[in-house]
Amino acid sequence: MDFLYIKALHIIFVVTWFAGLFYIPRLFIYQTEAENKLEPAKSILQTQFKLMSKRLWYIITWPSAILASIFAFWMLYQSPYYLEEPWMLVKLTFVLALYFYHGFCHHIYKQLQKDIIKYSAFKLRIFNEISTIILFAVVFLVTLKDEFNWIWGVVGIILFGLLMMLGIKLYKKMREKKSWEKK
Repeated sequence: MDFLYIKALHIIFVVTWFAGLFYIPRLFIYQTEAENKLEPAKSILQTQFKLMSKRLWYIITWPSAILASIFAFWMLYQSPYYLEEPWMLVKLTFVLALYFYHGFCHHIYKQLQKDIIKYSAFKLRIFNEISTIILFAVVFLVTLKDEFNWIWGVVGIILFGLLMMLGIKLYKKMREKKSWEKK
């Protein structure tokens, strides 16, 4: 198969993998928040979020992660000189970090499927930003092909992340002050 077709498939599955990694923590947050609802709403929401998480996790996220990796290895097999590039080694380090993030998401997923809630919605909102930081770093690395210029992109996204955390805290205070949900 032509290298560019393999690269296109790799990019497609990276996008769908990230879509799953962006959405699964949101489902974790909703499931955690549903714990505070009264019955029967609590049971109905918990059941629905478990089903949505299961479908997202096993039908989209895991297959996308595996296929993105298969096409990445295939590209590296066809063009092994990439492994001599310093930016690629830094990128692969971020990909490894992404797999650790994915693994931790799986850990949380399994806990929530068993109704074990160990993290607050606030902590999960902050946790949700890790994949965004990794995405920024990887995109800057691949685009600039420079193992040092990506640092400025990551510094920018960390500053953006700090602003997001302040926004999350403000949002939390607004929600507590004035319930946005109809009772």
